[in-house]
Amino acid sequence: MRRGILTDKLLDVCEHHAEKIAEQWYQAVSTNPRTSSYRSIPKEMCLSQAAFLYKNLRSAYFSDNSFQQVRQLLDQLQYIEGLYAKGVPLPEAIYALVLMRRHIWLYSEFQVLCNTALDLQQEIESINRTLLLFDYATYILAQEYHEMAG
Repeated sequence: MRRGILTDKLLDVCEHHAEKIAEQWYQAVSTNPRTSSYRSIPKEMCLSQAAFLYKNLRSAYFSDNSFQQVRQLLDQLQYIEGLYAKGVPLPEAIYALVLMRRHIWLYSEFQVLCNTALDLQQEIESINRTLLLFDYATYILAQEYHEMAG
């Protein structure tokens, strides 16, 4: 994966503002009717897991095997097992990931990352790569939920 100034800026925003982005995500996920089961999960657990994923996005972004790196991050948190054990339905768990991804862009919009045509090209590449990482997370989530449901 090619490094670009904009990509580094975006990942820096995720790392350095992970707690703020996680807080905004938590406000959305805990009040959204599509993710009502998150209201029963302790706020600190949700915040720490989201912040961890935001802070470690760079490791998956530039990994030679991004799919495996995303799996390792989720496993390290026991993210999927925790959601399943707390009875979070699969559609809600998937939508929470969608919101997590979305809040990267909502937060970074205020950081003025893009100024030139080259920046715009790099922004598109960054968006596509980040979407891919969250697609991997969604696939892994669905696969593991399926396996746990047996």
